[in-house]
Amino acid sequence: MTVDCLIDFLALLFLYLFCCFRRWKAQGGETLLVNTALYVYLSFVLYFTLMPIISALPSIFDHPYEMYLIPFDDLINGRGDAVRQVVLNVIMTIPFGFLFPLTQKRKQGLFLRTLLCVFLLSLCIELVQPLLHGARSCDVTDVITNTAGGTIGFSFFVLFQPITEAALRRIR
Repeated sequence: MTVDCLIDFLALLFLYLFCCFRRWKAQGGETLLVNTALYVYLSFVLYFTLMPIISALPSIFDHPYEMYLIPFDDLINGRGDAVRQVVLNVIMTIPFGFLFPLTQKRKQGLFLRTLLCVFLLSLCIELVQPLLHGARSCDVTDVITNTAGGTIGFSFFVLFQPITEAALRRIR
């Protein structure tokens, strides 16, 4: 890990300790555990997709912005490590699809909310990547595969909901 990434992690730790921790702790052990797990997960997603962020901000307009709008073009044409990228993008958002519903009090429309949030998370990451790092690009395939991963994660949430709820009741 570079010093630049360490600065980003320190900023995330500061944000957690002074903005999130107290509020979540006041809402109970279950809320603190689930929200902290989602926060840690999202911090690692930022690490693998966008970091370093803070040190890259001064040069966001100093490199070309590449965007690929043809879905699965690399996979179809056998370029690079497309299969690996698809698999990793699906795997990366499975935890989001599982953890996000646990943070929600209102269960009505939960699948659509989860799907929308994982889509927006992926879209934001993809749109910001080329701004922070000239070697990165925005790719619609990543948005699609990340959203698919979130959907798989939501399926795990539904499948394991009785077990998860029983475990969380012990924390209350």
